[in-house]
Amino acid sequence: MPKVLISDKMSPKAAAIFKERGVEFDEKPGLTKDELKAIIGEYDGLAIRSATKVTADILEAATNLKVVGRAGIGVDNVDIPAASAKGVVVMNTPFGNSITTAEHAIALMFALARQLPEADASTQAGKWEKNRFMGVEVTGKTLGLIGAGNIGSIVAERALGLRMKVVAYDPFLTPERAEDIGIEKVELDQLLARADFITLHTPLTDSTRNILSRENLLKTKKGVRIINCARGGLIDEAALKELLDSGHIAGAALDVFVTEPAHESPLFGTPGFISTPHLGASTDEAQVNVAIQVAEQISDFLLSGAVTNALNVPSLSAEEAPRVRPYIELAEKLGLLAGQLAKGAISHVTVEVEGAAAELNIKPITSAVITGLMRPISDTVNMVNAVHIARERDIGIAEVRHERETDYHTLLRVTVKTEDGERSVAGTLFGMKHPRLVELFGIKVEADLDGSMLFIANEDKPGFIGKVGTALGEARVNIGTFHLGRRGQGGEAILLLSVDGDISDPLLWSICKLDGVKDVKALRF
Repeated sequence: MPKVLISDKMSPKAAAIFKERGVEFDEKPGLTKDELKAIIGEYDGLAIRSATKVTADILEAATNLKVVGRAGIGVDNVDIPAASAKGVVVMNTPFGNSITTAEHAIALMFALARQLPEADASTQAGKWEKNRFMGVEVTGKTLGLIGAGNIGSIVAERALGLRMKVVAYDPFLTPERAEDIGIEKVELDQLLARADFITLHTPLTDSTRNILSRENLLKTKKGVRIINCARGGLIDEAALKELLDSGHIAGAALDVFVTEPAHESPLFGTPGFISTPHLGASTDEAQVNVAIQVAEQISDFLLSGAVTNALNVPSLSAEEAPRVRPYIELAEKLGLLAGQLAKGAISHVTVEVEGAAAELNIKPITSAVITGLMRPISDTVNMVNAVHIARERDIGIAEVRHERETDYHTLLRVTVKTEDGERSVAGTLFGMKHPRLVELFGIKVEADLDGSMLFIANEDKPGFIGKVGTALGEARVNIGTFHLGRRGQGGEAILLLSVDGDISDPLLWSICKLDGVKDVKALRF
């Protein structure tokens, strides 16, 4: 039974789901780093919020860990490259708190427009300063969205309901999607020049860090109001302070800061500035939603192999997993065959699918191919870190989906490029369950890839098979199965044998010396 550690405070709904699904779990919120490091090796899964820091040394101690599930969106507290290298899947729950975060952005927009915090403080101080707090309407104003994904789209929907105009900067937003949600896609400079309110809904990446830099803040319309409920680090906080003081920016509301917890900031006390302590996801509904989702995702992965909302491995739904699973075995075996037979450094791999395979999610299949391909050179490779390892070695990967007719109901082909040229292997599923090699270097040959095998490429000459059998017999190696293929009479031929036991180097050498042999390789599956 898989075992999960819940290391942050989480809705009891998460524990209830683990119990219901038959997943053993412990709830131990508030562990120190050393305490977590001491026990993490016991667990297959780790369910966290933002408090637990999943660092490289924690992952190093996590000898059984297979998945980290973040109840929420941000994964700043997880070392994803280290997790990938370790073969640990990292998931989040990007949709559980979307509405809550979007509503917080809208709430802050209203608070800025009507100076609600200052008015509240003044009134409760016994003042009655009606003339001091002259606000602005949002109706008819232009809202600039930086990031129009899930949360940004919900903000846009609310803003349109308030009769605002919405423009959005998002490199991944298609014109069709913009039209569907009723907003205008623009470049960043256009947004900065036109927006009366700007709200950010983008992750913190190298390309978005300081996206509202001093230079870009100076491009904004005078009197602009800015809201950030996304990530600290998207705005130059020092420049924001200066432009609030100068009056260029009329107001700013931050729920997130570069350094959190933000116990102090130059922005605190600045007129027109509002802050909240990272409350974007803090509603009862959101916390329940993300707890349920992370528990379901971790359970699905540990029990069925389904991958949902993963950040470092292709997603695979619970419905897809049973259909894809036989291809995973086929793909890994073909990758392992291609990797063992490759001569020289591999520079590129192409994964092609035809027939029924072309209707499936190809990403997990590709990961399995690369896993097999890398296995001869890495004893720690798995489907999570395989592509990562391949990229470290500068190996290009391409995927091709064919809709053409094929001799097989389903077919997977792997082509490996080295300095020696390109070579491909192909396989199918018999009965949609059993992996079977059907083509090797363009030659038709059928074989199960299993156990200890011997590959021989030779000239097609009479008597050759007998000489191979004699060599194996003299070495007291029993032949299990025997598979032949050739390009044509008298041309290149291929012999693929399964044998009982290992094939020694002296035996390989004796076969290599047989007349007509071009290549010999002992294989292991």
